[in-house]
Amino acid sequence: MKITKPLWRISVTTTLEAEDAVCELLATRLGAAASAYYDLETQTSCVSAFSQKILPRSLKSEISSGLKRVESFGLNLGSGKIAVAKVKREDWAESWKRHFHPQEIGRALLVKPSWSKKKPRKNQAVVILDPGLSFGTGQHPTTSFCLHEIVRCLKAGSRVSFLDIGTGSGILAIAATKLGYAPVHAFDFDAEAVRIARENVRINRVDSQFKPTRGDITTLPLKSSRQYDLICANLMSNLLVAERRRIVNRLKPGGTLVLAGILAAEFAEVERAFVETGLKLVGSRAENEWRSGAFCFV
Repeated sequence: MKITKPLWRISVTTTLEAEDAVCELLATRLGAAASAYYDLETQTSCVSAFSQKILPRSLKSEISSGLKRVESFGLNLGSGKIAVAKVKREDWAESWKRHFHPQEIGRALLVKPSWSKKKPRKNQAVVILDPGLSFGTGQHPTTSFCLHEIVRCLKAGSRVSFLDIGTGSGILAIAATKLGYAPVHAFDFDAEAVRIARENVRINRVDSQFKPTRGDITTLPLKSSRQYDLICANLMSNLLVAERRRIVNRLKPGGTLVLAGILAAEFAEVERAFVETGLKLVGSRAENEWRSGAFCFV
């Protein structure tokens, strides 16, 4: 028998910076896990939680008070608009899909979820990727920067190699393969991320060209005989700094190293560490609380 009992949804429109704090606030108030979806076009986050119980009239004011406390911590709350709605269960099961839009990286690459009917341009590579447990859908500023650099570093008629350190969903390595990079290698410390990445590789039909593996950057040999034209390392800043020599030793002379996943407040420290290895910053982008950079040898 189909269950049609409605759900109550409470949502807060906020910024990527305050997303985690608002998630925690709603989860605490409703006693249910909250989810957040970042809209690349509007650059806003919608944090939502669902309840089978009728929400008390006082809940909106309680959430509003909680949001003021979040703002008092120095976080940019954005509009902080609160919305409460009754939704059908079947609508709830599908509604999250509205938050994930196809993303074009120049004219060379289209990243889209499997349900999107958007057609690629002529000669445009397509990556199919649905939101999942593993980081990396192309919507996040750090992933987006990496994708733009992969497109930028393409060299028509030349063989360009690519290494993805901390592959997550596998999106970067899949995109590189679709665009013609070879060889492509990718690894992640998280076994579940590797499993998901392999599934995404299969869905995109590039499993005959590369296979994500499990690896730990901290245990790799300091030097490697294999070097790459382009390396993307989307890792925490402390790990980037600590393992900078292992990363840089895998970059070819004349190659490009893309560092992402870095909080803007920590970027200067990361830049200094990699400049000490003989690199220079040649491109950078800051968005919300994140900053990413592209580095080449001096």
